[in-house]
Amino acid sequence: MGLISLLWGIVALLWMIVALIPLLGWGNWFLIPFAAVGAVIAAIGILFTHVSKRGRAWTGLVLNGIVVVVGIVRLGLGGGII
Repeated sequence: MGLISLLWGIVALLWMIVALIPLLGWGNWFLIPFAAVGAVIAAIGILFTHVSKRGRAWTGLVLNGIVVVVGIVRLGLGGGII
């Protein structure tokens, strides 16, 4: 679960970089739920893995959390359209 959430977070981060380009901000409407699912996967990974192997899941949770926050801020700045 940790590796899946980490890869999910990397894909979401790359998608977020593309969505920061002007006139591509509408991608945040799809990005935020995508990253939220990644955060849920990371949380499940944190719950069900051994304490010594939670690093990837925590990294995935942080990446997906950053993407969700930046996506929400970007939608707020652009009015949800641009």
